[in-house]
Amino acid sequence: MIGMISYLAFFSTMAAIFAIAVLGLNLHWGYTGLFNGGVVAFFGAGAYGTMILGGRADATVLGGFGLPFLVALAGGVVLAGMLAWIVGLLTVRLRHDYLAISTFGVAIAFESLTRNAEWLTGGARGLRGFPRPFEAAVGNNFVYGLLFLAFVLLVLVLVYIGLERLVRSPFGRALRAIREDETAARSLGKNPTRLRLTSFVIGSMIMGVAGGLYVSFYAFVSPQDLAPILTFQIWAMLIVGGAGNNRGAILGAFLIWAAWTASGFLLARHAPVAMQIYTGSIQYILIGSVIVGMLLWRPQGLLPERLETSAGPDRTRPAGTNTTATTNKGVT
Repeated sequence: MIGMISYLAFFSTMAAIFAIAVLGLNLHWGYTGLFNGGVVAFFGAGAYGTMILGGRADATVLGGFGLPFLVALAGGVVLAGMLAWIVGLLTVRLRHDYLAISTFGVAIAFESLTRNAEWLTGGARGLRGFPRPFEAAVGNNFVYGLLFLAFVLLVLVLVYIGLERLVRSPFGRALRAIREDETAARSLGKNPTRLRLTSFVIGSMIMGVAGGLYVSFYAFVSPQDLAPILTFQIWAMLIVGGAGNNRGAILGAFLIWAAWTASGFLLARHAPVAMQIYTGSIQYILIGSVIVGMLLWRPQGLLPERLETSAGPDRTRPAGTNTTATTNKGVT
């Protein structure tokens, strides 16, 4: 019984961490129309920043300052925000596929940096030795798992409430305005570039929060944790749950993480031995199939965005409707 509860706590912790990252992506794509293909770069910045600031000392790498957990986590979030600000200054004027390609290139460059800058990131062997928060006070792995889950869920709730208030504010309405029709928004005195940059930084900092929680949970991070599949997992979570709906983003995170873990378990236990060595590749195909299937069957997701209208109650965005204006491509 304790073993089952421990696994459910582990599963829920990871799903909640990914849900936080999906909420950040939802601010980018669901509300602003920014096609961020480099999620792992900002997730990784939060993870590495937290580890360097809060990890144990290691003579072979820079860092290991052993700062308190919350201070280290805040530092990782700031690092993710700084990276997003630099990247955003160069890319937020791009549209759709151009922005996706450029941000994906940033993710590849960041992964290459972590793999080769051994003096900073430990290279391919990664960084380990993060003092897990609350563990010293608890002294019991089972209770610690439950306590850390409660902390992650608290962070998830705070991020959700903060984003709900943000997207319902005049700032959030301005984001949706530039998403739908940039020309009309500019004619009303809005600055699309500044709004996109602000949204890009905020969403990336939220991804940095997820990265910091991830590394504090595992007490380890390496370039393998920043594989491109993570970006596609998070995108699949948002597409399945519903872009433009924060509740849908959380639902999608839990559903896709459940499908990912269940597929790994079934392949490991019931697939032929010759097939088990391809478990990772099969799971990659699964993620791609989920994305394509949802885009064909229900592109608005399980919990679609609900749009406020002056005529009365909210209405659901019709199936197949693109969440971004399709007339603007290239560079403005």
